[in-house]
Amino acid sequence: MDKRIEKIEAKEILDSRGKPTLEVSVYAGGMTGTFSVPSGRSKGSHEMVSIDVQKAIASVAHLNDTLKGFSLDDQESLDSKLIALDGTKDKSKLGGNALLGVSVAYAKVGAKLSGKEIFEYLQEIAGIESFNKIPRLYINLVNGGEHSRSPLVFQEYHVVPETENIREALEQASRIQSKLQELVEKEFGVIILGDEGGFVLNTSSVEKPLELLAQAIKNSDLEGKIKLSLDVAASSFFKNGKYVIGNKEYEKEELINLYKNLVSKYGIFSIEDPLQEEDFEGFAEFRKETKISAVGDDLTVTNPERVNNAIEKKSIDAVIIKPNQIGTLTETLEAMRVARENGVDCIVSHRSGETEDTFIADLAWAFGCLGLKAGAPNQEVRKVKYERLCQIQEHK
Repeated sequence: MDKRIEKIEAKEILDSRGKPTLEVSVYAGGMTGTFSVPSGRSKGSHEMVSIDVQKAIASVAHLNDTLKGFSLDDQESLDSKLIALDGTKDKSKLGGNALLGVSVAYAKVGAKLSGKEIFEYLQEIAGIESFNKIPRLYINLVNGGEHSRSPLVFQEYHVVPETENIREALEQASRIQSKLQELVEKEFGVIILGDEGGFVLNTSSVEKPLELLAQAIKNSDLEGKIKLSLDVAASSFFKNGKYVIGNKEYEKEELINLYKNLVSKYGIFSIEDPLQEEDFEGFAEFRKETKISAVGDDLTVTNPERVNNAIEKKSIDAVIIKPNQIGTLTETLEAMRVARENGVDCIVSHRSGETEDTFIADLAWAFGCLGLKAGAPNQEVRKVKYERLCQIQEHK
């Protein structure tokens, strides 16, 4: 069997927000690997650039002409060639969405030609130390910030089931979501869902969702079995040197004190992007003051250099991994490797504009990541990713 690229093509599809995005297919050896590229609304300023979908389709057509005949057994060489062909630091010439589509579709067809599951193939092409037996589910049940139209500035409120049985974790989260819906209906009288399938609350109180989640967990008879975590996306409410929550402005130290109070009251075990995306030192201060896990996302944007900087400055305990922040699979794996070699764990994440692609579930499983963050389980584009994890665990 000739393991060489025969053809690469792309087409426009719609993401979970009904916005155009890119689907890329790589053909080789009678097999096809296809990847649907997600898109984020809440973006770190250091992320690679996604270009207009029609322009990205033209980029893929150009890459088809250039890469036809390229061997299917060297992910790193392919990604290096993609980066060189683009030639810009932010991948703005050919588009990070076009490059990522080709990069992951190439890996997918490579897995098929090898007769391996995607997670097995990833393990084969990258030696990254595994820290965990299974990824925990970080399930976002309340949407605020950029993911909703509400006065709530904190972006995501997660429940994280403690069980190592992924099917059980998904069932627990669904029970909590059902109980939470009852509480939301009673308090707010209407059910509105955000970009990631969580409830949108008409409140500026950052504590109110925690009150409701704590009650929903209690009503589900799951106390002691569920942890709470936040993605506050602090850059989104950092204005003119202050953090603006509701009608109040917070200095960095005041915001950290707010976090300390919430941690004490609700047992929150991790907060993602607690401070704005350039404040590496502030993250370190947050870790020291709160004694909980600081997770980098906008701070690190799946960029090996920024991950390394965060590690050197003792800014993070864990890092969010989103392949479409950086633009190729090899760079994604390098960010994970840098983190792991320095004792920092990884949480693989979806985007707010998602597709039914399940690649990130395989990525989370392949390297024993701390967690998979894929939104609320009531949206099909989110649920399929959790179901893929269940499938892998149940057939191992």
